[in-house]
Amino acid sequence: MPKISVIVPVYNVEAYLERSLNSLKNQTFKDLEFIIVDDGSTDGSASIIKEFVKSDKRFSYHKKKNGGLSDARNYGMKYATGKYLAFLDSDDYIDLDLYEKMYKKAKETKADVVEADFIWEYPNKQVKDISKVTDLGRLLVDIRVVAWNKLYKKSLIDKIGVKFSKGLRYEDVDWCYKIVPYIKTFASVHGTYIHYIQRPNSIANTQNAKVRDIYKILENAIIFYQENNLLNKYFYELEYSCLRIIYGSSFLRVMGINNKKLRNSIIKEGTDFLNKYFPNYKKNIYLLSDKTKKNYYYRTINSFTLPIYIKLFRLLKKVK
Repeated sequence: MPKISVIVPVYNVEAYLERSLNSLKNQTFKDLEFIIVDDGSTDGSASIIKEFVKSDKRFSYHKKKNGGLSDARNYGMKYATGKYLAFLDSDDYIDLDLYEKMYKKAKETKADVVEADFIWEYPNKQVKDISKVTDLGRLLVDIRVVAWNKLYKKSLIDKIGVKFSKGLRYEDVDWCYKIVPYIKTFASVHGTYIHYIQRPNSIANTQNAKVRDIYKILENAIIFYQENNLLNKYFYELEYSCLRIIYGSSFLRVMGINNKKLRNSIIKEGTDFLNKYFPNYKKNIYLLSDKTKKNYYYRTINSFTLPIYIKLFRLLKKVK
């Protein structure tokens, strides 16, 4: 049984795939298995994967019909046999000591989840994204809601029974929010990185009506908390997280939609969502206690300021 199972979903990324798989193959930590899920690729990705399978028995190739990122990850989890579970997107790559440091940290701290830092890799710049988690009580507020920068105890994932939401964007948000309440010990590693490649034409960077998927994702998380008697305990953390996503990262994505009618419709859905589930969000303890510029912006959103913010964000994104 390997110590770590790494699941890599692949779909038409032949230009990036070899670099990604080499960063796995050459890890200083060797007790790994790599579960490569070909999600119906139509380019040369399959040939690249098969070469790695031939040269290194830790790689396994799994072909399936195209079902999207979530479906591929869920499919790959069925084959994972390691004590710990990790994910890597096939256009990204990792520093060669990443899993050595993450596994060492997991063993030292007996952590259920270990989080690594990452670098946003743009064509003309790099931006480091460093973990801000210092207090387990604030984990839902401070955790980076991506699945691929973490090492998970597989027994924890199996116990929760969590899966990625199929057919929806922002599946990592749903995944992370459903895991957080069950994490008893959390740790971070620094000084080694995942390289998060920013492709202009990737799904994550293509803004259209699918942006509204975030509301379904957040609703799924709220229902999960309700059904598992977690909502009262995590209400303020979940409220703040939903507020921050809707008026923060999601709002910025909506600004990239040129169809004004669609853009305004999605923005209204976000406001309606908050008013439905969190009508008193302006009194949120994290919103009021953390004196940041972003919180000032969240606090001042209303029917008068919202059109002004839309114009400002559109100008910043250099769209008309």
